[in-house]
Amino acid sequence: MSDSESTDTLNPEPRDDAAGKSTLTPDALAGAKQEAAANYDRYLRAVADLENFRRRAVREKDELRQFAISRVLEDLLPVMDNLALGLNAAKQPGAEMKTLVAGVEMVLTQLKSVLANHGLKEISPLGEAFDANQHESLSAQPDPKVPEGNVAQVVRTGYALNGRLLRPAAVILSRGAGKKPEAKA
Repeated sequence: MSDSESTDTLNPEPRDDAAGKSTLTPDALAGAKQEAAANYDRYLRAVADLENFRRRAVREKDELRQFAISRVLEDLLPVMDNLALGLNAAKQPGAEMKTLVAGVEMVLTQLKSVLANHGLKEISPLGEAFDANQHESLSAQPDPKVPEGNVAQVVRTGYALNGRLLRPAAVILSRGAGKKPEAKA
């Protein structure tokens, strides 16, 4: 098969014979028009399907964004209920401070448990080596009990969500044992 023959079979254009007449018959032309109409119809349907898919994806993304937190909130509702109970108990005459403190500690433990179940992790690095990726140094002070460069005090607990830092822990670093003043002779 020559190059001109393969090109002709790929591009079925009407060829003129020696007398200048088209070699396509009216039936072949009608069939080609019908096939072109069918292809155009499939094209329009594919474009419509794509547009419907885009709209559906945007709508589902918005719904996911709006309702993604619903599971967390459902788990926090019992914590809110317990806080309300604690407030009502605190308003009662003769409420004991020890009992109220114990109740608030239990609610805090419950809250921490709910948040931990959803991937929140506390960063409380007391005594650990300073890590600039997870800690924010506020100052440094002498502390003979903590090695130099380690965290001597946690001012504010840090938090990470599923391994991503939300808030660094605010810390005070140790300078090690304080230097004794030199005696003057």
